[in-house]
Amino acid sequence: MENLENLIPDPASEEQLKQEENPQVTITEPVEEKKVIEDTNTETTEETHQESMDLKAEPHDNELLDEAIEHEGQESEEDFDHYSREELVDLLEKAVNVEDINSEKTRIALIKVAFLKKKKEENLQKYEKLAGEEESREEVKPVEDPVETRFNEIFTIYKANKARYNEQQEKLKLENLKKKQQILEELKLLVNSEETLKKTYDEFKNLQDRWKEIGIVPRNEINNLWQNYHFLVEKFFDKVKLNKELKDLDLKKNLEAKISLCEKTEELLLETSILKSFKKLQKYHEEWKEIGPVPADKRDEIWERFKNTTDKINERRREHYAKIEDEQTKNLETKTALCDQAEEVLTLKNENIKEWQENTIKVNELLKIWKSVGPVPQKNNTEIWNRFKTCLDTFFSNKKDFFDKLKEHQLHNYNLKLELCVQAEAMKTSNDWRKTTNELIRLQNEWKSIGPVPKKHSDKIWKRFRAACDEFFNAKSSFYSNIQVHEEENLGKKMDLIKRLKEYNFTDDKNANLDVLKNFQREWTEIGHIPIKEKDRLQNEFRTIINDHLDRLKISEVEISTLNYQTRVDSMKTDPQSRRLINREKEILFGKITKLKEDINLWENNIGFLANSKNASILKEEFEKKINKAKNDVKVMEAKLKMLKAQ
Repeated sequence: MENLENLIPDPASEEQLKQEENPQVTITEPVEEKKVIEDTNTETTEETHQESMDLKAEPHDNELLDEAIEHEGQESEEDFDHYSREELVDLLEKAVNVEDINSEKTRIALIKVAFLKKKKEENLQKYEKLAGEEESREEVKPVEDPVETRFNEIFTIYKANKARYNEQQEKLKLENLKKKQQILEELKLLVNSEETLKKTYDEFKNLQDRWKEIGIVPRNEINNLWQNYHFLVEKFFDKVKLNKELKDLDLKKNLEAKISLCEKTEELLLETSILKSFKKLQKYHEEWKEIGPVPADKRDEIWERFKNTTDKINERRREHYAKIEDEQTKNLETKTALCDQAEEVLTLKNENIKEWQENTIKVNELLKIWKSVGPVPQKNNTEIWNRFKTCLDTFFSNKKDFFDKLKEHQLHNYNLKLELCVQAEAMKTSNDWRKTTNELIRLQNEWKSIGPVPKKHSDKIWKRFRAACDEFFNAKSSFYSNIQVHEEENLGKKMDLIKRLKEYNFTDDKNANLDVLKNFQREWTEIGHIPIKEKDRLQNEFRTIINDHLDRLKISEVEISTLNYQTRVDSMKTDPQSRRLINREKEILFGKITKLKEDINLWENNIGFLANSKNASILKEEFEKKINKAKNDVKVMEAKLKMLKAQ
């Protein structure tokens, strides 16, 4: 006959235990044996949980992470780390559309952890890329991530399906509760029945089968149902009074089953995975409860053997998580030190590109070290990450501000050098060798005093400026290599000009005559150098002829000065900076005219105070000479100023 106690199901089946928030191995013997409450440490996963803990410190969706932590402790042979984020989303979509959503709960949680881990890696890669750039780029505005959006939408579907599943389960639990309560009522009637053993046993066995077939019930009813059911079963055993031989056979069979469980449990001591050994231990405890009693003389022995092995596995598990906690504490110390170093870098003054580059390398190294350091305790994770991230954000924000201002300054320098290029290009064909040489040297010195320009324009604008300078100096070099030929040509031109000036027939029109003399002098100036030994002779001869014509044509000193000044004005007009030179000349003349007029007024007032004495007459005569000369100078300067205004 089958052992009736073997037919008694455990009140907390494996499926029921999965409902608990903190699954633990609790060793509970049937009524005949001792009860030992075991380690109550909350079960967590190994690598997967540690990653999820670390991820929680990153700027991710907390709701998704909470859901991932809810499934911690689950295990899957499938490795999701090698999937891309898009592939993970596809896997999630397939998983949430199955009919039995609860069967995919573990797989969905692991997919989520893998997805968030990928997101974390991408965030750190962004900082690495930013740290590796010599100059900060424009700040990237946050953009919507379509992959993450799709992930969240699918996960919302999962939560809705799960909610419907949980609602259905609650209804099912209540229905199962009613069914088991009905069986308890039928057991009561059976215990009090006067029917034969054969009939009552068959009915009892049928009730046990029905009890086993009924699924989970509300958790707060589990113990009460079990106690009532166990009590009625014991009452039935007392009633039927099975013969001792059959009972001994059942006890021996139970002993062999429990010895086998002890052996399996002892094999778990060789299992390298703490998670696997603990999950199997839970399963073996469920099986232990279902086996039933053993002979009284073996009861303590077999129980102690099973309990001792359980204690060792639990101790190993405690040590494992204690080690993890110790490592996480050390990691926290390391990351705190990294934060200190990052904050120290923020205090450094970066006043040039080189210093920014050096300190960017420091920040980049700190980021690499941070990535190599493992997770910290979950309670500290968000705080320490935010502290380090704030340092990174502040550093790169300051760096961006520096290079933005630097770019503005370099752009200003570029515009200044561009203006120098324009000036140099305007002078590159000039044959006024001395003046243009001095001007180009001045431009070159000014170029050196201007700071750097944007790197992408640096070579191009320098080659442009250098090309203009080289063109002039090459032409100058070519000219002076044939200087004697040019000087002889210019000598002939000036001798011819003197001959034409001597033979020129002037008219009675004074203005026309002035224009002629002006043109002769301009032509003389435009002719280049002549042999040095002939320079003074020809210049004196030319000036003598000009002066003779001026005297003969009765041209005033003002007109003469104006005529000579016109030559200077014409020379200024050929200069690349003619407008600046003419404006400056206007300011100088206006200032001199104002000063002379003030002096004239002062001298005229002084004459009025002089007495009619011999010495006073001499002094008065000197003042009058000064006044007349000053008035004549004013006329000349006003004529020059009028000439400048006409330009």
